[in-house]
Amino acid sequence: MAAPILRRGFPGGRWALVWIHGGCRHRNGAPTGPTLGSTRGRSSVAQQSLQTAQKPRKGEHKWETVVGLEVHAQISSNSKLFSGSKVCFAAPPNSLVSFFDASLPGTLPVLNRRCVEAAVMTGLALNCRINKKSLFDRKHYFYADLPAGYQITQQRLPIAAQGSLKYSICTGQRRSQMVTKTVRIKQIQLEQDSGKSLHDDLRCQTLVDLNRAGVGLLEVVLEPDLCCGEEAATVVRELQLILQALGASQANMAEGQLRVDANISVHHPGEPLGVRTEVKNLNSIRFLAKAIDYEIQRQISELENGGEILNETRSFDHKLGCTVPMRDKEGEQDYRFMPEPNLPPLVLYDTSCLPAGADPQQVINIDRIRDSLPELPSVTRDRLVGEYGMLPEHSFVLLNEVGLLEFFQNVMKETRAEPKKVTNWVLNTFLGYLKQQNLAVSESPVTPSALAELLNLLDRKVISSSAAKQVFGELCKAEGKTATQIVSEQRLELMQDREELERLCHATMDEHPQVVMDMKGGNPRAINKLIGLVRRASLSRADPTVIKEILERKLSP
Repeated sequence: MAAPILRRGFPGGRWALVWIHGGCRHRNGAPTGPTLGSTRGRSSVAQQSLQTAQKPRKGEHKWETVVGLEVHAQISSNSKLFSGSKVCFAAPPNSLVSFFDASLPGTLPVLNRRCVEAAVMTGLALNCRINKKSLFDRKHYFYADLPAGYQITQQRLPIAAQGSLKYSICTGQRRSQMVTKTVRIKQIQLEQDSGKSLHDDLRCQTLVDLNRAGVGLLEVVLEPDLCCGEEAATVVRELQLILQALGASQANMAEGQLRVDANISVHHPGEPLGVRTEVKNLNSIRFLAKAIDYEIQRQISELENGGEILNETRSFDHKLGCTVPMRDKEGEQDYRFMPEPNLPPLVLYDTSCLPAGADPQQVINIDRIRDSLPELPSVTRDRLVGEYGMLPEHSFVLLNEVGLLEFFQNVMKETRAEPKKVTNWVLNTFLGYLKQQNLAVSESPVTPSALAELLNLLDRKVISSSAAKQVFGELCKAEGKTATQIVSEQRLELMQDREELERLCHATMDEHPQVVMDMKGGNPRAINKLIGLVRRASLSRADPTVIKEILERKLSP
């Protein structure tokens, strides 16, 4: 049975806000959040849509933007970082809390081997230097959902540092050109997650759930090498794919397994960096891009109107499309970092320096982890381009859409159609249908086998392209019929009798002598009209290529 929910009340608590040039200052230093009631009296800038905020404004070309990210990924592990408590999403409140998680006196941390291995894998995949000796620290801050009053992290000497991550963005008017860029990785550190606070504004109280307290996190700190929301979103998506490929994290943002903090500042070229703000706990790639782009425009507008940027922590209100202040930004002195006295240094080894007679279960071998790394997304894209001859941008779409690559590969296993045709059908027809219906790949009524069967019929010229689209529409109705059954029931097969096709072409020419005269006179559109007339007479069952061949032979001198 779940333990009672912890409660913390603040009767009569109120948060005073002052709205200034599209931003707002808080007076009492308390979290405001997006749950404020009325929007009356808010600034017009705060109410603008993102589309308005993203339009070029006065003096925008005079500003440079600096964006840095801190990404927190929940490690895929059965138990927490320093305790044996189980990790499970959506468990009853406070049902997965050990004595250590609740910070009861006398409890000590025991490091989870799986979490260390996940950190090493991630560091290797991101081209980091793996530190054979790393240290744990206490980071102090006082929240109701942090029972100990501190978080165990790795501030001084993290497990990995000095890496890089390559990413590609689309440029050009048609966004058809891929440009590859690199963002530097400052460090990767292991740390505990906090619990979860649920704010009840009506009753002026906060409910605390400690199920998440102590869950292992990887914090990936990126250098401020980015300049806009699109770049940040692309980088986070690439990192998400890498973590999922490694199995280090499921990185499901909807379940809070991947959260992003964005640090944003603007300055004039050649001048020192501006005062930065931090937008916390962004749990959607789309909201990440919107929040950064809005905050850039807010800061520019604030400075151009004579205001100043506060070094503060903000949150993103996705309903209003703007960022709102939470609290003043803490500095390192506020966190009062100190060495964690209950954990010795974390020591890793490689093959060249394994201690004699060491138990493999008691040491972590960096080289063995490196040898076990799976295929990373960048390698997968290169393989798709080389193996199937697809365009690089197509390989990005296949990987970026969850489950689409697996769907494509399963179709390829069961069809004889050319890879180019399969790619076109999967990315345009199939994915277009999913987008239109707002469905995930896993929710699709069309299975890989069904699409492969349809493409086989098309490849064998049993049906025409237009008939194939019609069959696909029937498959989407999920009535349990195969492509072959649909073709047979609706008589969509192409006419295979050559003599019958010739009679049909001859009859069409006799019925439309003027079109025939136009064609003989050299009008290039006339033959297309004749082909259309023959197909109409055949109820779209005639192959346009065969029709054209017959017509050209009959009309040749």
